[in-house]
Amino acid sequence: MDIEKYIREIPDFPKLGVNFKDITPLLASADATSFCLEQLLALTENQKIDKVVGIESRGFLFGTLLAKELKAGFIPVRKAGKLPYDTLKQPYALEYGMDALEIHEDAIQKGDKVLLHDDILATGGTARAACQLIEKLGGEIVQCNFLIELEFLKGAAKLKSHEVRSLLCY
Repeated sequence: MDIEKYIREIPDFPKLGVNFKDITPLLASADATSFCLEQLLALTENQKIDKVVGIESRGFLFGTLLAKELKAGFIPVRKAGKLPYDTLKQPYALEYGMDALEIHEDAIQKGDKVLLHDDILATGGTARAACQLIEKLGGEIVQCNFLIELEFLKGAAKLKSHEVRSLLCY
């Protein structure tokens, strides 16, 4: 299946000069979603995974499906102030300013094998912040797994100490 035909490009969103990769047509197709899930699972090469960490919010979509299929727990990483329990916080730089991600402090146990998943790897700042949270809790990142990688933004370079795998590269 050619999943690229299910990725809609929206020019100048969210700002001028950005070509947003919209995965909602893919999600609207049960066949395309099932195919993507199979392909994302294949990227893990049957490694032992205890937890799947999904980054807010589109990382939750396939992240929960991956966790179910891998018989692993699912852990959400969210923007600051969104999680109801005690959290660890990791600030990261944006193009203009700062933001922060949080994870529940009891979400990952020392030695847990973790798959990090998000829909798109762009500049890598968000994924790197999520990796730092996982590692602060003692998790061992098995792989960083993405539906789409925007290679021209060189986000994988910020994750160089981790295995990075993506279904589609632009």
